[in-house]
Amino acid sequence: MAAVSFLASFSPRIHSLSSPFPSPAIKPKRPTNTFQVRSVAAPTEDVAGFDDMVSGTQRKYYMLGGKGGVGKTSCAASLAVKFANNGHHTLVVSTDPAHSLSDSFAQDLTGGMLVPVEGPDFPLFALEINPEKAREEFRDAAKNNGGTGVKDFMDGMGLGMLAEQLGELKLGELLDTPPPGLDEAIAISKVMQFLDSPQYSMFTRIVFDTAPTGHTLRLLSLPDFLDASIGKILKLREKIASATSAIKSVFGQEETRQNAADKLEQLRERMVKVRDLFRDTDSTEFVIVTIPTVMAVSESSRLRASLNKENVPVRRLIVNQILPPSALDCKFCAVKRKDQMRALDMIRNDPELSSLKLIQSPLVDMEIRGVPALKFMGDIVWK
Repeated sequence: MAAVSFLASFSPRIHSLSSPFPSPAIKPKRPTNTFQVRSVAAPTEDVAGFDDMVSGTQRKYYMLGGKGGVGKTSCAASLAVKFANNGHHTLVVSTDPAHSLSDSFAQDLTGGMLVPVEGPDFPLFALEINPEKAREEFRDAAKNNGGTGVKDFMDGMGLGMLAEQLGELKLGELLDTPPPGLDEAIAISKVMQFLDSPQYSMFTRIVFDTAPTGHTLRLLSLPDFLDASIGKILKLREKIASATSAIKSVFGQEETRQNAADKLEQLRERMVKVRDLFRDTDSTEFVIVTIPTVMAVSESSRLRASLNKENVPVRRLIVNQILPPSALDCKFCAVKRKDQMRALDMIRNDPELSSLKLIQSPLVDMEIRGVPALKFMGDIVWK
């Protein structure tokens, strides 16, 4: 196994937490730390492609996803560090309910707020979205005065009987019990809400660390799902509004009901915006991350097929934990490498994956944790 020695010094930049962004006038003391990788399994194939990712000042979004446990968070964090070190104001966001960005950066990023990451040359902020807060926001939008959005809304117009007759549609249950995958959808829509503000216009690169494949695939279908369900509620209200305006005036609840309907419409619009973000070929790219095993490659192929079906742009495939050829193999390493080569052959012959730019991420002899380690990983992966 080819061994490459690496020793890097780094100087984390300390940002004041009293302001959402660092002040250019602050010149903090730059402590010195060292990071050392004793050996790295470097692949023989040199895959370029970072130049087109880093070029330009137009905002771009990179979403990294794949099977659980393949190293999505490390790849996303290393890409974010690479962008920051190449002059981009960068935001990395975890939409996975089981966050690990804090572990990857070796820094507390919890709380659902933007946190400056210490170390990169340019401002890098991280955000671990709190899934419980997202669920509460959904419930608040769907409920009013303790009742479900549907029944409460229709009771206010004197149509409670009709609401009971529509009970078989289970619209109330839809709003009371969020469907699987809604955490991630609301998380991304919340980020989109943040990015609408001029305060966040400084970010030119946004990196999403998404949940495992199953959650991500459900996410892709959620905008249409919510359009069909919440849209049904809003269309129903629209049809009966003219005939019940007098009743609403008598009850004096028109403004409250309109407010509830507006919240649902806003949620629906944000879901559509998420869908549009995923499909924007000019500013968005979904990067699939996998490992060289038959099971992981098979799941990645299905993911690519689903992404194609949803018109999501995919150009790159990262294969993590690659072992290189070596004349000094133990029996275990030889068998392991043979399995990896079979998985790589699967990728080259797979109709869904063969057209993607293949990035081989090497196996190193230590855990990738902290900005120096992430910088090292970024330099050998994102070339």
